[in-house]
Amino acid sequence: MLRYLLKRLLLIVPTLFGIIAINFAVVQLAPGGPIQTVIAKVKAQSMKIGDTPEHGVYRGMQGLDPQMVAQLKSQFGFDKPPLTRFAMMLRGYLTFNLGTSFFQGQSVLSLVWQRLPVSISLGLWSTLIVYMVSIPLGIRKAVRDGSRFDLTSSLLILTGYAIPGFLLAIFLIVLFGSGGLAPAFPLRGLASPDADSYSWPGRIADYAWHLVLPTIAMTIGGFASLTMLTKNSFLEEIRKLYVLTARAKGASETRVLYGHVFRNAMLLVIAGFPAAFISILFTSALLVEIVFSLNGLGLLGYDAVLQRDYPVMFGTLYIYTLTGLAMQVLGDFLYTIIDPRIDFDTRP
Repeated sequence: MLRYLLKRLLLIVPTLFGIIAINFAVVQLAPGGPIQTVIAKVKAQSMKIGDTPEHGVYRGMQGLDPQMVAQLKSQFGFDKPPLTRFAMMLRGYLTFNLGTSFFQGQSVLSLVWQRLPVSISLGLWSTLIVYMVSIPLGIRKAVRDGSRFDLTSSLLILTGYAIPGFLLAIFLIVLFGSGGLAPAFPLRGLASPDADSYSWPGRIADYAWHLVLPTIAMTIGGFASLTMLTKNSFLEEIRKLYVLTARAKGASETRVLYGHVFRNAMLLVIAGFPAAFISILFTSALLVEIVFSLNGLGLLGYDAVLQRDYPVMFGTLYIYTLTGLAMQVLGDFLYTIIDPRIDFDTRP
């Protein structure tokens, strides 16, 4: 197992390099850039304050002075060839120096650290709720396979799976958000403006109250796949001979399900927890963060793409990719913990 894990850890390096290199090349070919973003902002600001015509032409429509453009290129590092910039970026990544944001004036690592608690809150609680509901539900569906309960629950979870998370988020705001039809929950953020004056129990309650709507929006669509995976895993194990043997020896149904079947059936489900958490954390939260005005990693990356803030774009990509690859290795490790019969060292 140690040899296999070492091999997987070594494979992270070329995989990470390939992903970053491909994205860097694509960005170089894409139209626009941070300098064009600055020019557009300057023009918009000039038109907003109302430049006076000079020789019949607005100064705001003439763009920036070439000397200032050259200064911006030097400031952003675009006075160097692309390969030089790529090598400098990789050199910084080796020490987790992710650079400084072009437009926010802070280090990328600092920005990620500021937004991480929001994304961790959404991802962790959503993943835990999905597992706490889907596993018992999948077991129940397997035991009552083909019954009315099985069919009805399948219809409900598949309906939830078909509803986009952002659309559900808007629907929840219209119904239960402040100013909605049945106002009961706050509209934005994870804390009230005066939360600092609350006691610790009050802060925890306020935090939980703010999490209700975004967590619902993120979890409704996640029940289907895990529930069906749990159900199918249990059905496959229930039909095996060791289950018939346990029942023939007089073991109770509870003993059969949770003493014999559960460990084997839960192998894929539990070992997939790291990947499920990363999936919810990095792919499901963006639109929900936008709808509920939550300053998480998804919104940070989205704003960086719109502004062509390359250090933030590539810095968050680096963290996402590295975390995802590490979680895959952790998932393989969990396989061997849950079922010692699995030995990856025997693989070619």
